[in-house]
Amino acid sequence: MKKTFFITATALLLALALQAQELKCNVTVNSSKIQGTNRQIFETLQKSLNELMNNHKFTDMTFSQNEKIECTFGIIVNHYQDNLFSCEMQIQARRPVWGSSYSTTLLNLRDPAVNFTYFEYDPIIINSNSYDNNLAAIMAYYACIIIGYDLDSFQKLGGNASFAIAEQIVNMSQNRSGSEGDGWRAFDKNGKRYELINNLVDERFKRFREYCYNYHRLGLDNMTSNTANARAKIAEGLPVLKEINRLQPQAQAIVSFIDAKSDEYINIFAKHGTEKEKETVAQILSDINPSATNQYNQIKQ
Repeated sequence: MKKTFFITATALLLALALQAQELKCNVTVNSSKIQGTNRQIFETLQKSLNELMNNHKFTDMTFSQNEKIECTFGIIVNHYQDNLFSCEMQIQARRPVWGSSYSTTLLNLRDPAVNFTYFEYDPIIINSNSYDNNLAAIMAYYACIIIGYDLDSFQKLGGNASFAIAEQIVNMSQNRSGSEGDGWRAFDKNGKRYELINNLVDERFKRFREYCYNYHRLGLDNMTSNTANARAKIAEGLPVLKEINRLQPQAQAIVSFIDAKSDEYINIFAKHGTEKEKETVAQILSDINPSATNQYNQIKQ
């Protein structure tokens, strides 16, 4: 009887622990550019990162199994020598759309400055008091960004607490030495981590984050029940993106949102939009991202 109780209690604790995690994550490490070295270290790194992202609890919130946020991290190793890695990373996150089998892309980011030291079999541990390990800090930062975006899509400004943690990580990483400092500082040419969180906590971007809620919760989630109204909600908020882009051209938050949503805008309005909606949406998207004007013109065809 005691043995049965122990097994049941252990299973219960494991279930509770699993419910605490926020992410359902897949990390891949592509080392095809690296020749003449032990391949095992890249496999070990990939395994360790998957364990970190799927087992660590990044916030104080509890997510049930079906609430976990699906995300992928694609790491391309550009250079490796003496346990020093120079990489780029593609980060994507998705969210299911209510009443459908469709998942929408929440985030689509490329980070070109992922530099870190890693010794094979060394544990990757997140120390929230210092974030002294740069790789752990980068992964924790993006985890909090993903969680914040997801929460913003379900509740207006719901991601505040998660974004605050991401901001704390950036602040603690400002003084990293050498190439590990890349991406964390304000005026780095590749300072995307700094710029993105700076946008998300900026009062001027509050309306952008509110639009993210309107787009997902009042727009996409209602698309099957009231298509015209849902489409109108998505269209009527677009001038907010244009205005913020005017105040801060090519802001990372706006650029990444458009990258994630361009195809979705085209699919929504090219098929079902009114003539006025098509004209307005195509024009605003072209104003924000002129290089993709030909792509957005598909909306009007």
